[in-house]
Amino acid sequence: MSEYIHIGKLAATHGLQGEFVLKHVLGRKTDFKNTSAIFIEKIKGEYLPYFHEKSTIKNEAETIIKLEGINTKEAAALLLQKKVWLTKTNFDSLVSKTAPVNLIGFTVYNDNGKLGSVESVIEQPLQVLLQLMIKDKEVLIPLNEATLLHIDRKKKEVHVSLPDGLLEVYLGNS
Repeated sequence: MSEYIHIGKLAATHGLQGEFVLKHVLGRKTDFKNTSAIFIEKIKGEYLPYFHEKSTIKNEAETIIKLEGINTKEAAALLLQKKVWLTKTNFDSLVSKTAPVNLIGFTVYNDNGKLGSVESVIEQPLQVLLQLMIKDKEVLIPLNEATLLHIDRKKKEVHVSLPDGLLEVYLGNS
């Protein structure tokens, strides 16, 4: 089974021919022409493939894309705000090496040692949050100038210094 990585959403319709504005976090301009398919999550955990027909790069974070079988604005409207996913292979070929989403799979280390592996990245205006699972609980690690020590891309490691008590908020006193 393929591993899927969340890269954005279908943010708006464009024109009358069923085109979308695909808002993505790949960190660079892309037209998705060399992807086998994009996957849309209509139901949680179920990824349906949609094949690229044509696209135009709008800017570093948006691409206007036409998908096979979606030919009207009304048909496109049914998929608005749906999450878009890529296979790991397609993701690796498109993502900028410096994009925060590229930290998925990196190991996070705090002052006291290894915390876990990055499962997803949440980008917010003033910081990035890394989602990890620690002791079967979701933990969000903020990455900002106060917490980030350094990123070792060769070793796939993120080193942070977390505020006292942050982990306890998620994990309790266990």
